[in-house]
Amino acid sequence: MESISYNKSVIVALLLAGAFIAILNQTLMITAIAPIMVEMDITANSAQWLTTIFMLVNGIMIPVSAFFLEKFTTRQLFITAMSVFAFGTLVAGLAPNFQVLLLGRVIQSSGAGVMLPLMQTAFLMIFPVHKRGSAMGLIGLVISFAPAIGPALSGWVTEVYSWRVLFFIIFPIAVIDIVIAFFALKNVTEVSKPKVDVLSIILSSFGFGGLLYGFTSAGNNGWLATITILSLGVGVVALVIFILRQLRLDHPMLELRVFTFSIFPLAIAIGMITFMGLIGVETLVPLYMQNMREFSAFQAGLVLLPGALISGFMSPITGRIFDKVGARKLVITGLIIIVIASLAFTMINAETSLTFLTVMYGLRMLGLSMVLMPIATAALNQLPKKLIAHGAAMDNTMRMIAASVGTAILVTVMTTTEEAAKQSTMISNPDIFGAKIAFIVVTVLSIAGLVVSFYVRDRDQKKQQITEKA
Repeated sequence: MESISYNKSVIVALLLAGAFIAILNQTLMITAIAPIMVEMDITANSAQWLTTIFMLVNGIMIPVSAFFLEKFTTRQLFITAMSVFAFGTLVAGLAPNFQVLLLGRVIQSSGAGVMLPLMQTAFLMIFPVHKRGSAMGLIGLVISFAPAIGPALSGWVTEVYSWRVLFFIIFPIAVIDIVIAFFALKNVTEVSKPKVDVLSIILSSFGFGGLLYGFTSAGNNGWLATITILSLGVGVVALVIFILRQLRLDHPMLELRVFTFSIFPLAIAIGMITFMGLIGVETLVPLYMQNMREFSAFQAGLVLLPGALISGFMSPITGRIFDKVGARKLVITGLIIIVIASLAFTMINAETSLTFLTVMYGLRMLGLSMVLMPIATAALNQLPKKLIAHGAAMDNTMRMIAASVGTAILVTVMTTTEEAAKQSTMISNPDIFGAKIAFIVVTVLSIAGLVVSFYVRDRDQKKQQITEKA
């Protein structure tokens, strides 16, 4: 029994460490963009690609991960993904110019995109249903803490040292993780050797990639820009063909029938709304602080840090509570807290204090820790083992799209409202007014999530626990 326990602990530790540094890299470049622009003599639009390309390649890799999880063993997939990620990190850290730096980010993201679905699937394989909440709570710690600590860490490192140090911090951690995995990681996922359907991979890449880039472009260039319309058009057409193809195949690359299981579609909707709000608020608060109130990037990062710590601390606790009471009560309570905190952000003005922003963001992250992983666990608990990899891939893909959609919509709402407000003599701070309207949209989305949560039932989870124990 000790050996099984030890192996389980090693698997958990390795996967958490790998996923943490992979997810951390999503937001690590946000506050490092300014010094990179100066050093490499590039525009803000070009520099923004350092974050955009990471999210884009991630979004393309995640749907393909379900196929990889069936094709390769846990050990093969983890070591390969982390090796690709480590190599990309080294390329980015040593990059002599912007093009090589961007290539490094693409390579990094190719490995990172597989990590989260791999971790979720492995955890659901090694833990019984009645202990999955605690296990997924650890994943919640990583998902909420890693992206939130990114801006604060990069703000401090770039002010004190150099943006290159960010990559040189990550690289040795990735190498150590690979070396330990080589000797200690065991195979826990089920390998079924599916056939490679090249057309599905191409359609998935153009479908999800087109949507992600389209929504990102909408945030940067506007909804009517040619590149936005073209990307969204290609994404929608490719995705429709992809879906029709998956429904016809005997062994689809991504099994869409997961949506026929009980609360899965409701859980995905709540997860998307919550994640949209998370990324949206993480984007709006620093914009409000730096562009409208002239706070430093480091101060903006520090305001987000306590919320990240609260969420990180609470995720394992809410995971244990989930194992006892199920998802419904947790998710409803969490969404009520999120709605209250979101409402508070609609009251910001030119004198709003750092304390108010920090406390309200912390409260919002407390609510988020009660929603994000419990609802995902409830959804994945409904699935038979052979569909867990597909469910995890679908859950993560939908969240990635939600993050892009949310950011695009909120930035558009903020900028268009600001432009309209400039025409009025009644509004003294048009930019802050634009941010307030964007926070109202976040609040409305949160209320929609709360309404959906009342339709979530715990009956299926309890039945599954009884069946498993019997």
